[in-house]
Amino acid sequence: MWVHEEMVNGEKLTEIINRDHENVKYLPGIELPYNLHAMPDAREVVKDAAILVFVLPHQFLPALLNTIKNEVLPDAVAVSLVKGYLEIDRQDGTLRTGAQLISSELNITCAVLNGANVASDVAEGHFAEATLGCSNETQSLTLWNLLNSENFSVRTTKDVLGVELCGGFKNVVALAAGFSDGLGFPPNTKAAILRRGLQEISNLIQELFPTSAPETLLESCGLADLLTTCYSGRNRRCAQAFAEDVTRSWEDIEAKELSGQKLQGPSTCIDVQSIIDKRGLRKKFPLFTAIYRAVIKEITPDEVFKCIGIGTS
Repeated sequence: MWVHEEMVNGEKLTEIINRDHENVKYLPGIELPYNLHAMPDAREVVKDAAILVFVLPHQFLPALLNTIKNEVLPDAVAVSLVKGYLEIDRQDGTLRTGAQLISSELNITCAVLNGANVASDVAEGHFAEATLGCSNETQSLTLWNLLNSENFSVRTTKDVLGVELCGGFKNVVALAAGFSDGLGFPPNTKAAILRRGLQEISNLIQELFPTSAPETLLESCGLADLLTTCYSGRNRRCAQAFAEDVTRSWEDIEAKELSGQKLQGPSTCIDVQSIIDKRGLRKKFPLFTAIYRAVIKEITPDEVFKCIGIGTS
């Protein structure tokens, strides 16, 4: 397992993991398998690997791919758990997702795994579901056999992009859920946010990739992941802190609330809005647009709800 090297209480994190079998910074209290070996050099990790699983904040994906692209086996298969990576061509507005970037840079197939599962809950063995998007049936079966277990139920679909985009777009909606919590609004307001958010996620995926399967939204990567993120995710928690004190910056909130983890909602929100604006779709996506305006402090979090109260979205 590649682990970004950093110091924890004067020791290298990789050395702590390999000695104590615990990631004391990002997953404290969870015993890791004894056959799991942490390494700081990503090139060494991937050079003999038949299956590559990418689990890192989307901001760091391009640099990692550039590091390992000459070391990957030509017949390897990738699985992306990266949420929120959107690369937009500023000239024509075309979009490339994280899985597409991985596939293009490494010249291998890339599947996507997303779902309603919080890392600590999965690590503790609580039952959870996930959706595996893979276009190749043989590879899909191989990955399903690898990932599916008694406590981690995996369902498969060929709708790779639908699975991936659900995983990114739900972080934008989670910001509005956090605003609602931070402002002390009742459950009916949050329910309205989730319904409208689900609707706009569906509409935007269909706008970008019309061949995506509508039923993907009812899988774990869709509705279930949206619910989990809007009630317990880090984006919701940080957005609540923002709504409680709008003088704080997102960088400050990330540093104080996440203990080294990365906040992905605001940056994904900005990327999503660039797509919406490039295509002139603000009226079709009033919730996403209002969330964006609050994120950049053009309006206050409470004004998000005034914006979406107008019209019939």
